Amino acid sequence: MSLAPATPPASSAARAPRRQHRLAAWIVAIGADALQWVLFPIFGLGALSPINSGLDLVVAIVLWRLLGWHWALLPSFVAELIPGLDLVPCWIAAVFLMTRGRPPASSAVPVEPTGPAPPTASDAPRLPQP
Repeated sequence: MSLAPATPPASSAARAPRRQHRLAAWIVAIGADALQWVLFPIFGLGALSPINSGLDLVVAIVLWRLLGWHWALLPSFVAELIPGLDLVPCWIAAVFLMTRGRPPASSAVPVEPTGPAPPTASDAPRLPQP
C-alpha cells in the first residue's frame, strides 16, 4: 500500500495565470477605473451608491477568477467603497500587485531539466566473462 498521492502536486508555473488571463485582468481593471472616473457624479456617493458597490463587487470577483486570490484584492475593494477614493485607480494597482514578479504560465511543453542524465543499465560497469 503506497502513501504517495494519487496525482502529483501542481507546479508553481501551473498555478500562475496564463497570458490571456493577465491581459483580460488588465482590461477589466482599466475599464472599471475608467468607468468610475467618467461616471464620477453618479459614483460620487461611494458606499452609498449601489451601482458603484455592485461594479466593485463584480470587478473583484472577475479579477479573483482570472488571477486567483491575492491580498491586494481586499484593500482595493475596501478603498473603492470609501467616498472620494474612486478617483484613485485601485483596481489597476491591485492587478499590478497581483501580476508583478510572477511570469505568465505558457501553454508550451515543459522544458526538461538540464544537467547530467541519470545512469542507466547500459552505463553500468561490465564484469569480464570467464
